[in-house]
Amino acid sequence: MIKNKILIYSLLFFALLFCGNIYAHGVDGDTKAFLIDNKGAAFMPFLYIGAKHMITGYDHLLFLVGVIFFLYKPKEVLLYVSFFTIGHSITLLLGVLLNLQVNAYLIDAIIALSIVYKGFDNLGGFQKVFHYQPNTKIAVVVFGLFHGLGLATKLQEFNFGKQNLFTNLIGFNIGVEIGQFIALLVVLILISIWRKYNSFLRFSVVTNTLLMMAGFVLMIFQLTGYFNS
Repeated sequence: MIKNKILIYSLLFFALLFCGNIYAHGVDGDTKAFLIDNKGAAFMPFLYIGAKHMITGYDHLLFLVGVIFFLYKPKEVLLYVSFFTIGHSITLLLGVLLNLQVNAYLIDAIIALSIVYKGFDNLGGFQKVFHYQPNTKIAVVVFGLFHGLGLATKLQEFNFGKQNLFTNLIGFNIGVEIGQFIALLVVLILISIWRKYNSFLRFSVVTNTLLMMAGFVLMIFQLTGYFNS
């Protein structure tokens, strides 16, 4: 029984590590070259790039892991993920189409803060410290807006062609949703299995504390980059 608990906890941990590889918020050379050189409609390549970016986007996925961690009903998971999707879709599309310029370090620092927020919320921190519970649905939408702006900022760095821009952005956004679905499906399966064991509640405090720590590390990293740039 103890070995099973350790195995399940380890699988969850390594799944998060897989989601957070070193290419998480970067773009490989081939993708970078494609984005810079592309001049026309490329729906499928942009869809692939969007899916790949989301699957390897540790900051987006860590936030979503925090969001769904204590959601037991599929209806609730779908609702909260939909709120996040609406938020990041709006700013992703408008950010690129309207050429909204935001400092990449600062927006990524806010995204990191969203991870800290959700871990703190899952630990009951707002009620314990402030005797107040923010509206989680509103928070997910608002942070979703920042996450989408982060994606838009990343795309704008490559200054790719504006021809058929809307078509390409739709492809990228759909790809992001596909990548999000695949990553969350894996995480949901692992968490659902883990919930069958007593270790889930026992280690939930540790897990969400680690989630907060990861958010703080990412935030410090981004702020350091901002002040040194």
